[in-house]
Amino acid sequence: MDQPYPRRWAALGVLCLSLLIVVMANTALIVAAPDMTRDLQLTSSDLQWVIDGYTVPYAALMLLFGVIGDKYSRRGALFAGLLVFGGGAVFGSLADSTTSVIAARMVMGVGAAIIMPATLSLLVATFPAAERARAIAAWAATSGLAIALGPLLAGWLLETRSWHSTFLINVPIAALAIVAALVLVPPSKAHGLGRIDWIGGLLSVVTIGCLVFAIIDGFHFGWGASALIASAISVVGLMLFLAWELRHPQPLLNVRKLGERAVGGASLAVMLVFLTAFGAMFFVAQQFQFVLGFGPLDTGVRLLPLAAAVSVGAAASARLTPR
Repeated sequence: MDQPYPRRWAALGVLCLSLLIVVMANTALIVAAPDMTRDLQLTSSDLQWVIDGYTVPYAALMLLFGVIGDKYSRRGALFAGLLVFGGGAVFGSLADSTTSVIAARMVMGVGAAIIMPATLSLLVATFPAAERARAIAAWAATSGLAIALGPLLAGWLLETRSWHSTFLINVPIAALAIVAALVLVPPSKAHGLGRIDWIGGLLSVVTIGCLVFAIIDGFHFGWGASALIASAISVVGLMLFLAWELRHPQPLLNVRKLGERAVGGASLAVMLVFLTAFGAMFFVAQQFQFVLGFGPLDTGVRLLPLAAAVSVGAAASARLTPR
């Protein structure tokens, strides 16, 4: 863009709204998990798959969907992701079995994998370099808001309604984001991107999907045949992915960048923060409700300090990043 998009800060609000439901889908479910466990008589493995049915497609497909959105239409990808996500949420609100809940969560995970990279690429394309750090800080702070709102809204609903209602939290927000994006978010795509690296995309999906499956299956059922086979496929897939990306003229992921200390270190730090934060939230919420006997709303209130810490950290990053 020669001139900055005049409604870029309003567009940022739409992007943050879209990111909000991606994160809330996990944080709200953490509080609803005990009610869901009692109603559907879930085993610990069932509950893990209800949680990770969202995470597996989200992690496995995000890289590929990000490139597809860049090539064809970032705003179109955002619309598609919001529609898929909202449809999965409606499906989840009607679910009456373990299988249907997991399926709904997987559909939502696919939608999230489309939404997440679209929001960040639209942000980068819409804001000039001088304002980009502040915009990214606001985008990142949305995660802290979602960590706070998810448990609070879910806890409030669960005081008088069933766990099905927690899926519907996302539907009006997704609908509002779609309408607002039509008005406020400018069309955008990457020029000169060339052909999509479909082989790299397939290898990344197989590698990440098998890795996450192996971790879940291995910890719950022991490292038997299925977990070991998935681990082996993941290792082989990673080796093939790295070899392919290093030789491809337009790779899906520039893996050489990960060798740079700033990029590789930041990526590792983000991964560790999300692993510890969401892992801690899951177990702390179970401790509050199953062991200490707190209600869903009380549990949501007690998770607020974590949300505050994330928001403060995101705000501080706007000042620290330029340095």
